[in-house]
Amino acid sequence: MCIIFFKFDPRPVSKNAYRLILAANRDEFYHRPSKLADFWGDNNDILSGLDMEEGKAGGTWLGISTRGKLGALTNYLQPRQEPYARGRGELVTHFLTSDMDSLSYLKKVSTEGHLYNGFNLIAADLSTAKEDVVCYYGNRGEPEPIVLTPGTYGLSNALLETPWKKLCFGKQLFMEVVEQSEALPKDTLITHLLDVLNNEEAQLPDPAIEDQGREYVQPILSKYAAVCVRCATYGTRTNTIILVDADGHVTFTERSLLNKDTSHWETNTYEFTLQS
Repeated sequence: MCIIFFKFDPRPVSKNAYRLILAANRDEFYHRPSKLADFWGDNNDILSGLDMEEGKAGGTWLGISTRGKLGALTNYLQPRQEPYARGRGELVTHFLTSDMDSLSYLKKVSTEGHLYNGFNLIAADLSTAKEDVVCYYGNRGEPEPIVLTPGTYGLSNALLETPWKKLCFGKQLFMEVVEQSEALPKDTLITHLLDVLNNEEAQLPDPAIEDQGREYVQPILSKYAAVCVRCATYGTRTNTIILVDADGHVTFTERSLLNKDTSHWETNTYEFTLQS
C-alpha cells in the first residue's frame, strides 16, 4: 500500500514555481527485499527503487526517466488477493522503458487490467518543449484512463481523490507546504514535505477504509489510518520527493528504511535536467 500527493502546473506563472511537486510513501513489509533508488545499470536514464521479491523482481512503485517519463503506483485495498495475478510493479517499469506516451500506455493497460490485483497508476510525460501531461487509470474504477487537469491530487489505496480521512488530512498538510514552496529554499521545502509523509496521526473513525478493507484491515486499522503507517513488521519504508522546476531541473530525494529497523534511515538525492 502507498500514498501519493502531487501538484502539477505545466506553465507556472512564476519563474520560482515548480511544474511538479510530488510526495509519496511506499508501505510494505519490512522484510520484502528491494533496492534503493538509483539509475538503472543497463538503462541509466531511468531512476527508481526496485522490488527484488522473487517472482516480482524488477518491478517498481515509483520512477522517473531523464526523458521525462514518470510512473507511480498504489495498490487498491481489497480483502482478498488473487495469488496468481501478475506483479503490479511491472506496470511502472514497462511504462518507463516504453516509447508510448502516457495516455496511450494507460489505454493499453486498461485492456489488461483484469490480469492484476487492484491498482492505481499515474503515468506522466514531462516535457520542457511541450506541455506536461499527467494521466490516471485504476482497474477498480472507470474503464478508460483520464488526462488530469493541472491541480493538486491525492491518491491512496482507493481510487484517485477518494476522500479517506487520512488522504484528506495529508493532502491539506501537503497543500499548506506547497503554498509556501516559492518562498522556501529547496532543502527546506523537501524537509517540510518529508514531515508531511511521516505524520503518524491516525484519522479515525473512517468507515470508508473499514468498508473497503473489511477483515483484512481491521488488525492494523489504528496504524493504517495515518499518512505514515508504522506497524511491527509492516509500514512506511520509503519516502520520496520529486521536484521539477520551470526549467526542467529534477530533484529526486529518497529516504529509505535500513535493515528493517525503523530507527535507521538513509537519504539520497539525485539531480538532473530533463532531456528536451
